[in-house]
Amino acid sequence: MLRLRLLVAIAVLSFLAGCQSEVLAPSGDIAVKLRDVLGITTALILVIVLPVMVAIVLFARRYNKSNAESEASYDPHFHHSTRLELLIWAAPLTIIIWLGALTWVSTHKLDPYRPLDTETAGVTAGAEPLVVEVVSMDWKWLFFYPQYGIATVNELAAPIDRPITFRLTSTEVMNAFYVPTLARMIYTMPGMQTQLHAVINKPGEYKGMSSHYSGAGFSGMNFPFLGFDQAAFDAWVETVRGSGQVLDRDRYRELLRPSENDPAAHFTLADEALYHDILNRCVEPGQTCIDSMPNGEGAEAGAVGMLHPAPADDRAADTSAEPKT
Repeated sequence: MLRLRLLVAIAVLSFLAGCQSEVLAPSGDIAVKLRDVLGITTALILVIVLPVMVAIVLFARRYNKSNAESEASYDPHFHHSTRLELLIWAAPLTIIIWLGALTWVSTHKLDPYRPLDTETAGVTAGAEPLVVEVVSMDWKWLFFYPQYGIATVNELAAPIDRPITFRLTSTEVMNAFYVPTLARMIYTMPGMQTQLHAVINKPGEYKGMSSHYSGAGFSGMNFPFLGFDQAAFDAWVETVRGSGQVLDRDRYRELLRPSENDPAAHFTLADEALYHDILNRCVEPGQTCIDSMPNGEGAEAGAVGMLHPAPADDRAADTSAEPKT
């Protein structure tokens, strides 16, 4: 029986050894730095946890009543040890200071709203970011590429070593955009815009997903993230343009209908203002855009609470008072 258990354990460990986690082996520099922060934090915690675990075993063995060979003596008058006090307090305090400094620095340097600089692997000075406008829907993802006049459903692509600027919103339900190999998770909310800056450094096909439950079709809100070299990305753009499908308001209304496990779809973008109007909730004729309302007035402004609308001539402005994730 013991031999069988050992064989099962070895088989399980062998299987796990062949697994590749995009969280622990990412292909984008921002995700790499996030992984490093996770690794350093874990190591610092283990500096305390491992000695404590060892001490528990040693103390239990040394001071066990049945341990006749123990040299430990019972001292009912013991009440203080300066060396023990220093060890008990100094080690955790040092770890807390290190963790605090690490958290402070990483929180600012890896802020999802912070544009990438040349400290990021693959990013060169003056590089033009790829702008991707993201809309989470029921239950699919819609991606706009305003610089190329195209849009896709459930397929995202970017060239390697080029900074990517994501601007994200939602149609009705709060959701979360997450490509583990690329960057951290970021929330999407109706009437508000969040931002995320990232870069992919290795070509390949990676998994993108929704990481926030949003109803019955949540489990099917997955999409491939394609990392291309520049030539392959240009070819992909031409493929999308040649799809023969056009994304206008009527087609968008069709996409609004809840659907599950939708295949990838490609479109030529016929309406450059569509993302702006989705964000400001004025797609339908007669609706007043949020960014046209005085702050604090109007049904939509009241519904979303503390809102800072995006100016019509500056789509990159943040329209969210939501904390960065």
